[in-house]
Amino acid sequence: MIFKRISLLIILLQFYGCGIYGFRGTNPPEGIKTLAIPLLEDASGFAEAGLKEEFTESLKSKVIDDGTFTLADRNVADGVLVGTIISIRDEPLVISGNENVTKRKIVISVKLRFENLNKQKVINEKTYENWGEYDSSSSGFSGRKTGISIAQEKICEDIINDITSNW
Repeated sequence: MIFKRISLLIILLQFYGCGIYGFRGTNPPEGIKTLAIPLLEDASGFAEAGLKEEFTESLKSKVIDDGTFTLADRNVADGVLVGTIISIRDEPLVISGNENVTKRKIVISVKLRFENLNKQKVINEKTYENWGEYDSSSSGFSGRKTGISIAQEKICEDIINDITSNW
């Protein structure tokens, strides 16, 4: 009987201990509480109106939702995220039996530099790449927009995970 109670106590303590660990850090890099995110540049050559504005707003929204940093103007921010959309590819994903492309994927690559403005130091510089798929058989350009939005969301999540972890 006492063995069962001790075993139960050990199991409960193990589960309790697991609750304090996570896969993602919650502390920003030392000294950085506010972030500036200027408009991303678009060097992709992909003719999509409003792409850099939408991408920038999506990244800002993810930063706000995460809550680790507060957005601020560059002249008063502790850190800055400077990004460039370097490539966008629209590729076939699923080809039907009669060689019609029924699904396509948009692959986006973004180069991002995370700088500590107080120390005038680059914290991290990395290229992020992710993709989103869309139905190309009936949706046309509206479908492509969906694929772009999915890829943007994935990249923004990757960026947030990187800038809030491992410090």
